[in-house]
Amino acid sequence: MAELGPSREDLVMREQRLRVAWLAGGVALTLGVSLAPILYMVAVSLLAIPEGLMEGGARFTLHHYREVLSCGSLHVLDYLQNSVLVSATAALAGTSLATAAAYAICRLPFPGRTGVALGVLGCSLLPQISAVGWLYRTMAALGWINTLQALVLPYVAWCLPLGLWTMISYLGGIPPEIDRAARVDGAGLTKVILRIVLPLAAPGLVATFLLLFVFCFNEFLFALLLTTDWRAQTIPEGVAAFQGLHGELPWGHIMAASALASAPVVAITLAFQRRMVQGLTAGAVRG
Repeated sequence: MAELGPSREDLVMREQRLRVAWLAGGVALTLGVSLAPILYMVAVSLLAIPEGLMEGGARFTLHHYREVLSCGSLHVLDYLQNSVLVSATAALAGTSLATAAAYAICRLPFPGRTGVALGVLGCSLLPQISAVGWLYRTMAALGWINTLQALVLPYVAWCLPLGLWTMISYLGGIPPEIDRAARVDGAGLTKVILRIVLPLAAPGLVATFLLLFVFCFNEFLFALLLTTDWRAQTIPEGVAAFQGLHGELPWGHIMAASALASAPVVAITLAFQRRMVQGLTAGAVRG
């Protein structure tokens, strides 16, 4: 008798195993690519001699962290404070403006509203370097070079397209019938926005604020152009200046400062990851 081929159940099981293997391999590759630089940064920051990681003489210590935090000439805490203040202010202003603009685009039937949204998106595609010339002249004319407000205003304009499209996606998922029902009951436009729309859009607002905060926290070019010392410089520029301070590449200190700079962003992401995912995905669900 001829041998029977594999049964349908065997084929299904084999396909499921293959699918699980591909999924596990993809997840492992993604985690490896994503986490390898972070793990390397933390490992080097903890080594007494950064080159020991490659030479096999690894001895771990918190010496670099202590020096980075205690050395007054490095100003790491000042850089972090500047970054948090500028990023939080710009993210709050950007979220407020983006929410108002998104409500107008989603709810008010004015001509060309789609063109406005696409125009803002188009502006965001321009490279940062294209704006640095007139931006520097403007801030110099205002006397704002090396001040925090010199960073806040460009950051708001820079992150506004991202906030606008995030809020358009979210507000577009809230049925406009809710607004109309409230207006029929006698509520004014301000009351509708404050009492109905904003509470419903709270997850989107939180997600937008956090995204804009991280977006601004990592910005480097404008900070490099518009600030000159630790009184207004942010942490990305401060860490980049370590080479000039020491006359060499102090990898242990650089990696320790980079780990400290990453800590606020990582903490915010871990603490609010559910809210961020909820805010980003809820707008995709149309009623």
